[in-house]
Amino acid sequence: MRTPRGKKLVETLDFKRLPKVLLHEHLDGGVRPSTVIQLAQETGYDGLPTTDAAELGEWFHRGAQRGNLPEYLEGFAHTIGVMQGKDALERVAYEFLEDMALDGVVYAEVRFAPVFHVSETLTADEVVNAVVAGLTRAEKDHGVAWGIIICAMRDREDSLEAAELAIKHRDNGVVGFDLAGGEAGFPPKKHIEAFQAIQRANFNITIHAGEAYGMDSIWQALQWCGAHRLGHGTRLLDDVSHDAEGNVILGSLARHVLDHRIPLEMCLSSNVHTGACESLEKHPFKLFYEMGFRVSVNTDDRLMSDTEMSQELSIATELYDLGLNDLEKLAMNAMKSAFAPHEQRVRIMHGIILPGYMALKAEMNGLC
Repeated sequence: MRTPRGKKLVETLDFKRLPKVLLHEHLDGGVRPSTVIQLAQETGYDGLPTTDAAELGEWFHRGAQRGNLPEYLEGFAHTIGVMQGKDALERVAYEFLEDMALDGVVYAEVRFAPVFHVSETLTADEVVNAVVAGLTRAEKDHGVAWGIIICAMRDREDSLEAAELAIKHRDNGVVGFDLAGGEAGFPPKKHIEAFQAIQRANFNITIHAGEAYGMDSIWQALQWCGAHRLGHGTRLLDDVSHDAEGNVILGSLARHVLDHRIPLEMCLSSNVHTGACESLEKHPFKLFYEMGFRVSVNTDDRLMSDTEMSQELSIATELYDLGLNDLEKLAMNAMKSAFAPHEQRVRIMHGIILPGYMALKAEMNGLC
């Protein structure tokens, strides 16, 4: 019998049971509100709007849902403000992976900009080591595999140093390099030296592109900077049109992304909150998925968008009428696109994801 899909599947399935893969989440965008408050007390940070955890969570959520990226990013001043020192960084990293385990995530890549955590007493290397220590300890306790992506910031001039830091720690848990921050006025090609260093080191590149800016940002990320994945890629929709009969016509850039299987790290709720998309109903995810683009579903910033992977997959399932086969494909898309070593990707796909979905489909068939 046919297994349920769409709204019926959402009503039937506990989405936390799905084996999930997360490729796009910022460490400083997913801190627990209670941890923000406790770290503020321990570090002497006095900038929080409230010391009530529930109220603080609501404050972050409201602030992030104003429809544009610059205002969305304002809340990070507080999370970064308390993520200072080895103990704070290790704790936040540990809790990140602990949260992943509670949500059924089996592999997660988390990104952050070490430059925001360097101080008179903490070097960039020590920052990375503190995050690695937290993730390593959490993996032992909870069994979730992980990788770190080092971010450079578009509005700074030290992207080469960030790239060199990523390369230096490639055998210490770092799996790739990213360029983050507001896109307008800060094109990827301004950081070409950093990306050339990554390319010469045979390392991995993902770039925030097409979130708050158009196709030129995506084109530069790919053709100037050699991105292997695109963070968001939402505005690739600008290169898609329809003929008089309603058939989809892909421009040369969209065709390149599709044909070369360039992964799109899509973040549904976040894209609405930042104004990258007008609404979930108008998000290009459904079109790209149905056309065969290698899309994945991600959270971006769990605290800011008040979400988790189970919630994002539930939203996609109900809104875009997905079934278990679709959810399995999304998990496989993500794992194929991960920056983990090939052997690890194969092991997780064939040892965890596929058997997990097989069991769920058998269970669902038994209920039908």
